[in-house]
Amino acid sequence: MDFNLTQEQSQFADALRRWVEKDYNFEQRKHIIASDAGVSPSAWTALAELGALALPIPEAQGGFSGTAIDMLVIMQELGRGLVIEPYFATVLAAEFLKLAGQHDHLLEQVASGELQMAAALNEKQARHELFNIATSASQNADGFVINGVKTVVLHGAQAGQLIVSARSSGAQRDSDGISLFVLDANAAGISRREYRSIDGYRAADITFNQVQLPSSALLVTQGAGWPLLEAGCDYGVTLLCAEAIGVMEAIFAATLDYLKTRQQFGVPIGKFQVLQHRMAEMFMELEQARSMATLAAVKLSSEDAEERRRTVSAAKARIGQAARYIGQQAVQLHGGMGVTNELPAAHMFKRLTMIELSLGDTDHHLARFIAQPGFKAAA
Repeated sequence: MDFNLTQEQSQFADALRRWVEKDYNFEQRKHIIASDAGVSPSAWTALAELGALALPIPEAQGGFSGTAIDMLVIMQELGRGLVIEPYFATVLAAEFLKLAGQHDHLLEQVASGELQMAAALNEKQARHELFNIATSASQNADGFVINGVKTVVLHGAQAGQLIVSARSSGAQRDSDGISLFVLDANAAGISRREYRSIDGYRAADITFNQVQLPSSALLVTQGAGWPLLEAGCDYGVTLLCAEAIGVMEAIFAATLDYLKTRQQFGVPIGKFQVLQHRMAEMFMELEQARSMATLAAVKLSSEDAEERRRTVSAAKARIGQAARYIGQQAVQLHGGMGVTNELPAAHMFKRLTMIELSLGDTDHHLARFIAQPGFKAAA
């Protein structure tokens, strides 16, 4: 298999990197985080003009029909630049519409940059269990009524449309009985409480109080939304793995640069062999993580759902281990400065920590990997 990027992918990555270096550097990012909005409209426009928003959208809806490998390139660059715009939240939510094959007009708005979206899937009692859903969807003559609370919805306050998982039937932890909806984030009965997470991103807790939806808001057959929910989130996990690779590349480079410039006993501390060994181990962790992220992107489109689940969970678990090791070592090698807001390394470590906690942590994905029938048969 050829792992080299195509000419188009390399050009796309170069364009994104130049934009980050010119218009989204570390100081500009800090200003955006401290602003009331917490995001930058001009950055969002730039992403749309670069084609990053259109890339994952089908050509029929004005996009470029980009593959998971294409998205890996984008997410790596956004991770390297610590871009905090609602890109991941939007393309993850759009993926549910793509998989459901509905609401083409919303996909067209995403491709053009007119619409930001978010996926409201998590609940406070669920931890990492996507099927643990207390939010209810009751059918009535006009469609459905949603009641419940979704927590830590990434960029939930910025979104114009939401993807929401709700329970139509069954017990709280059943995978059967789950329905998925797309709805206007400003619909009557919805309230959003926004806050900033430790990595500078914006998130929101969203309350649904007797929210009336038309039948057209339902994405798949009522109560049969689990396969779509799982497939969409596997796509999200793959994007997060790619973003983590970009962040780890950046923190590795920042640490290497620090070792070359920080002086002790009259020489750069990078001259000390024990620190060179530490950097070599970080590099090996990074390369193993990169291989798993690439494999996950390749297998994401597999028709075998078990293979997709197994590979994606293996990648998230391995990258979670690598991110912890590389992040902790980088902070140690920077000394006390490694945990201050003045250095990018601290922000990178915070982002790696949040990626680890998003859509299932290392322990969750190890358990999911082990639970796959193929693993049990081989054990």
